[in-house]
Amino acid sequence: MNTSKLFDLEGKTAIVTGGANGIGKASCKILAAHGAKVVVSDYNLEAAKEAVNEINEAGGEAIAIDCDVTKDEALLNLVNKTIEKFGGIHILVNNVGGGGAGRESPYDIEVEQFIKVYEMNVFSMWRLCQLVAPHMKEAGYGSIINMSSMASINKSPAISAYASSKAAINHMTRNLAFDYGPDEIRINAIGPGAVRTHALSTVLTPEIEKRMLARTPIKRLGEPEDIAGAVLYFAAPISSWTSGQVLFVNGGGEQTLD
Repeated sequence: MNTSKLFDLEGKTAIVTGGANGIGKASCKILAAHGAKVVVSDYNLEAAKEAVNEINEAGGEAIAIDCDVTKDEALLNLVNKTIEKFGGIHILVNNVGGGGAGRESPYDIEVEQFIKVYEMNVFSMWRLCQLVAPHMKEAGYGSIINMSSMASINKSPAISAYASSKAAINHMTRNLAFDYGPDEIRINAIGPGAVRTHALSTVLTPEIEKRMLARTPIKRLGEPEDIAGAVLYFAAPISSWTSGQVLFVNGGGEQTLD
């Protein structure tokens, strides 16, 4: 095997949802740095354009497309515009997610809120997989990366909607691997631990961080780039025989809010 090609994404097009900030932005940057043309998809179009400017200034090629993943017409528009611009789709990073943060007490959460968490975290991922798979099959190359969470296997209070939706992503990923595998489409998931993003900053306190680090062998919290490295592995040819897997990237430990 030509090892120089193991991480080569030249000629590939990647869609990253929630690509304007945090893990999504770091994923866009690393995919572009390895040759992929990147679609930065986000509901915040201005932030997505800023990310695109950074990528293009660094020598990559990217475009921004606004997308509310809970709207089917927006998902269709995302796929259609990507095909119009780049002619194919090879990589999908289903990064958008919401909910959690210890704010889902079963005594207080509204049914509508619970449903919205699933619409964003599960249904949108499944639908976008369905939309891109035919294009990946036609291209002869497909890698789908679903963003899960350590919450999918941890047990914590006031997080039942988010945690169960992420557990659903894990099992959905494993099952879709059987459906897509014969068409040379790989599908895997990544379960980040506590990563320094805006979402974490809204709930992180010095006391919580201290407790997290006490349960983490590598004595720091994660950075978006740590997760982006796993995205690159799953997106690239080096993982050509890897599918249906959930990779937890967590410093070797377990970080919870309680």
